[in-house]
Formats: sequence, structure tokens, C-alpha cells
Amino acid sequence: MDKIILRIALTVIATLVSTIALAGCATTLKERSLTQHEQQLNIESFEYIWSTIRDKHYDPEFGGLNWEAVHDELRPKIEQANTMSEARIVMHDMISRLNLTHFNIIPARIYENIDRPGVKGLEGGVTGIDVRVINGHALITRVEKDSPAVGAGVKTGWEIIRIREDDIISKLQSIAKEFENTTYKDLLLASAIKSRLMGKIGDSVAIQFLNGADQTVHLDIQLTEKKGKRYKLGHLPSFYVWIEVDTIDENIGYIAFNGFFDPVYVMSAFNNAMRSFMGSDGLIIDIRGNLGGIIAMSMGMAGWLVPEKNQYLGIMYLRDNELKFVINPRSTTYTGPVAILVDGLSTSCSEIFAGGLKDLGRARLFGSRTGGAALPSTIEKLPNADGFQYAFASYRSKSGKVLEGSGVTPDEEIIPTREALLQGRDLVLEAAVAWIRSQK
Repeated sequence: MDKIILRIALTVIATLVSTIALAGCATTLKERSLTQHEQQLNIESFEYIWSTIRDKHYDPEFGGLNWEAVHDELRPKIEQANTMSEARIVMHDMISRLNLTHFNIIPARIYENIDRPGVKGLEGGVTGIDVRVINGHALITRVEKDSPAVGAGVKTGWEIIRIREDDIISKLQSIAKEFENTTYKDLLLASAIKSRLMGKIGDSVAIQFLNGADQTVHLDIQLTEKKGKRYKLGHLPSFYVWIEVDTIDENIGYIAFNGFFDPVYVMSAFNNAMRSFMGSDGLIIDIRGNLGGIIAMSMGMAGWLVPEKNQYLGIMYLRDNELKFVINPRSTTYTGPVAILVDGLSTSCSEIFAGGLKDLGRARLFGSRTGGAALPSTIEKLPNADGFQYAFASYRSKSGKVLEGSGVTPDEEIIPTREALLQGRDLVLEAAVAWIRSQK
């Protein structure tokens, strides 16, 4: 069971890696032709992917998809692929037929460098800007203190309209159209912006903003190391984990963290916070932008909030087994009102945590629908040196709802506005505080 729980930590981070990497498949640069040996390795990789899904996919019926027919249709195409981009497109086409997240091809150049600090990709330097795409506009929702962006004068509510040579609005329109009917559209839109704001630590990125007065501002912002504590798990890229604890509005506890990783660091801080908040008027847990992580951590956190025994957040279904995410109550639990803040970038384990506590009636959710990317997955190396991510189980919430492709809908849906952000206001947080006050 411990091994399975650890493997659940392979979250949507790998999806972002492959999304960023595969975006380069349509390059206009001429690629060299593959050698016969490389073509054979791609064929072996194709067969490895197909047989792995055949043998390990949690649904032996593949949702009604004829998996044999998919193989027979695409096998000639992989044999004819003359470049790596062509081969990856064929393999990606195969796994996309499942219509599920957490099935991805990670190009070798990304997979091999995935844990080297300072490389372009998820490990690279950042500006200190956090962004969400709202109504087609890339708006700054947070600027980290002491970051290069703060030093450059960037404010919340500013809009990003160009990064280097890229016209951001047109890029976002293209992505939004392609993924219009998916729950993880917000995730991909934000990822498209964030990936362009990264690079080698010490380099600068040219950004064109629209400030609060609707004036165009051109800034070159230096890239620095990510905020948080560096943590490595399995074949995932290193994740920079942070957790913030505060008291707001006089006596409301506030906990925010960006991932269910590094149990020693995050759980220690969370546990200490809960002990200090036992007498508070309410508790706010902010997991907006939280990509998920180790499910056992969410079960442990829920133990501070659910006093009853034999409760669980949901059930994971494997091909031949099932696993309940059982909550183990603490000797002393917090009984006050609990608000959880979520958005389209809350995925995987954070969806399981929020959805489970909502089903149990133990928390009220505020924000926007979560990303609907809740499948547990793992990553393996292919014969051609690419990485292959695949889901090995399905998941249903406590109420029996399938979160994959649907997400968790908040009790109060609140979308940030540019006007509020320019005023330094957080509408979602304000709504949570107002609800807690109403409970008294």
C-alpha cells in the first residue's frame, strides 16, 4: 500500500513538462532523419506503450475503445516516422485516444535533464510572478516579495501582453479554442504563460505589460531561483515546496501551500499551525495553484478536521483491487468552520482533499472549478530514452463522483477580476472570511 500511495504523488507536473515539450514538435526547423536503429527504438517504444496500457490500465474495457484497432491503425505510421517529432506525434496520438490526463510522452531531452537546476523548463529560474488567465487575459494574481518582479515594480492586476517575441493574447486564444471543453483549460493556459516566464537562472526575460492605467510597460526581469524548499520524488522534476501560515481578520487561521510534497517539512508546519489555531474563529486552507502530491499527506491533514472514525476522502480503483483513502482522526480535532480555496490549477491530490472534505460536509469550497486531473500515475523510461507517463488507477470521491474530467465545483464560485486585483483585493479570500464570520 505504501508503494501505491507514493506512486500517486506522480501528478500533473509531468503533464506540464510534456505539454511544454510537445509544443515544440511543430517546429519549422528541419530535423535530421532518424537512423535505422533509432527508428527501431521508436517502434519498440510504441509497442511498449501499447502493451503497458493493455496490461496495466485500470479499465480492461478501455472505456469502450478498441485498443487492438488503435494499434493496427497506428503501427504503420510509427514505422514510417522519419524524425523524432513525427514518432512522438504518433505515440501521443495513440495515448490521446484514451481521452484522459496523466498519459504523456516526455521527450528525452526533457526527461534526462529533468532534475538539473537552472535548465529551461520546470527547473529553471522564475520572475516571481504568478498568473491566471481570466476571460482571455493573462493577469498577475501574485507578486512574490523580494522577487525580481517586485523590484521591477510589477503589480497585481497588470496584464501580460507579450513575452519576448510572443504575442500572448493570440497564443491564449489558440489554446483556449483547442481545449475549450476540457476542465484543465485554465491549467494549460496558465502553464503556457509560466513556461515562457522561465529560463536559466541569471538570465532576463523581456515582458510587455498593460499596467493599471492601461499604459504599456516594457520590462526586462531577471530570473532567480524558485521560492520554497527543493524536494525530489521518484522521476518527477524537483518541486519547490512552500507553506505559509498566518492569522487574518483578527482570529481566523490561514494556511496556504503549493503541493502535497516533503512530508517532514510541510506536515510539521501544518501540524504546528493546527495546534495554534484550535481556538480560532475559523480556518482557511488555500490550495489554489496546488498541483497535488502525496495522498497520505492529505489524509493526515484531514485527520485534524474530521473527528469521526471510518471516514474516507474517496476510493482508488485499480484493475484488480481498490484502496480507500481513510482518515485517521487526531486525538484533538478542530471543530470550527473550515473554508478551502481552489481554482483551475488545483489538481490531483488537492482535488481529492477538497472534494472529500466537501462530501463529508466538513468544509465549504470557494473559488473556481478544479482542474479535473485526479488520476494517479507513474513514469517509466522508454527504449528510445523518452519518458512515458501513464495512469494506473481510477478515482471516485466519497460521494461516488468521478473527478477526472469534471473536477470539483466550489460551493461559492468566484472569479477574480482585474479591477479587484489592481486594488490589491482577493475576492475569493474575502468571500471565505465573510462566510466564516456569518457562522458565528
